[in-house]
This record gives sequence, C-alpha cells and structure tokens, in this order.
Amino acid sequence: MWKIDLNCDMGEAFGVYTSGPDADIMPLITSANIACGWHAGDPHVMRKSVELALEHGVAIGAHPGHADLVGFGRRSIRLSPAELKDYVTYQVGALAAFVRAAGGQLHHVKAHGALYNQAAADADLARAFAEAVAAFDESLIVVGLANSHLISEAKRVGLPVANEVFADRGYLPNGALMPRNLPGAVLHDPDVVAARVLSMVKEGRVQASDGSTVQLEADTICVHGDTPEALKHLQALRCVLAEAEIDIISVTR
Repeated sequence: MWKIDLNCDMGEAFGVYTSGPDADIMPLITSANIACGWHAGDPHVMRKSVELALEHGVAIGAHPGHADLVGFGRRSIRLSPAELKDYVTYQVGALAAFVRAAGGQLHHVKAHGALYNQAAADADLARAFAEAVAAFDESLIVVGLANSHLISEAKRVGLPVANEVFADRGYLPNGALMPRNLPGAVLHDPDVVAARVLSMVKEGRVQASDGSTVQLEADTICVHGDTPEALKHLQALRCVLAEAEIDIISVTR
C-alpha cells in the first residue's frame, strides 16, 4: 500500500489582506505549514489558522521565511548560518506558542519561498536550519525538497525528515524547482497536476523542464495555497489518489 501526506502553505493572510481559501482547503489536507509573521501572517491569523487546523485534525507545522512582507518571502536575502538559526528559532517559537495555547502540538517545520530554495541548495544553510530546529525540539520533522541538502543535513543532525514534492511546480533537470519567472514554473491544469503526482508517488519520478526524468522520493505533496487553482488541485488529487488506493495520511515521526 502506498501512502502520502498532502500539505499546504496556510495562514498567509496579513491584516486586511487575504491569501487563499484556507477554510475550504484545510479539510482536504493532512498537514498545514502556517506562516509565522515574517513573509506573511500576523498574530491573529496565526491563532485562527492553528485553531482551524486543530478543528480538522490537520498536523501543524511552522513555516518560517525571510522578513519580506513586500516580496512574500520569495526574494533572496543573504543570511549567515548564525543569522538563519536565530531567524528560524524566533519564528518557530512564535508559532509554537499559539499551538501550545490552543492545546495542540507542533508537528513539523518547513522553510518558505526563497529561504527554502537557498537552504535546499546550500549545505551550510541547511545545517543551520536543521540545528535551529533540533535545538528547539528534536522530535520535529523537517520538511524539505526531495534529494536536497535540507534532507541530508536534517538527517545528519538526527531529525526525522519528510521528502517533499510539488504538485503545482515545474522541475529543473537537477531536481530543483523552476524559478517562478520561467514559463511552466507554475502548473494550473488540475488534470496535469494529478497525473504528475501519481507518477511521483507510485514511480518516484517526475518529468523535468527539458523532458528528462528526475528521480525522487515522495513523503509529502505540497499544493501552494496562494495558487488560484489550489482548491481544484486538491480536489483532483483527492479523487485520483483514492482511485489509486493511495492512503492520504500525515507524515509520522
């Protein structure tokens, strides 16, 4: 039997600004990565997102990113490993406080946007990220790009990991995600998304931008909550995974 986790980046509203139909998405996923206030989110949104996840039995993860509200955390900012550790600790601690106050338990940590891509490609930053998580709570799962430094360095530190694949993003031949400014970087057709996910889960591979095949391990599938088709993507995934008799369940430690 195959099994897979469905995760989504949530709580990315801020003040009067909204992002994604969180109330409709939450019942369809098994893990939520909740913004910690730096790339998106605010204390009120964080609390409401945690409560919504607990209401639906969804595993809660912290989603730290760059201090970049204007760029939604998708602009690269140079950080030293020491700075990264402090920034991750600060944000994970903030989200964990809301989880504890609501009677829940923090389950995982997943970096956001540019921070995610930088740590996936840079072993020193990946190690700093993993060390920050381990110092906070060694039981937390690090969610990282499959085959990346985020996975290998978290394992080296002794943390549980979840190899992440992306339902709605294009891949480069080296297994990295395509930059969002390139054609085909973001996928919009639910049928295409569903077919790619089946290939990743059952066959451990995905077609890259040049037509080559990328081999990968899939523990959790990400659907971006700010993508306009996010709800349709999740509905299509739910249907195709059920038809393929693939269990949808949150990643275990």
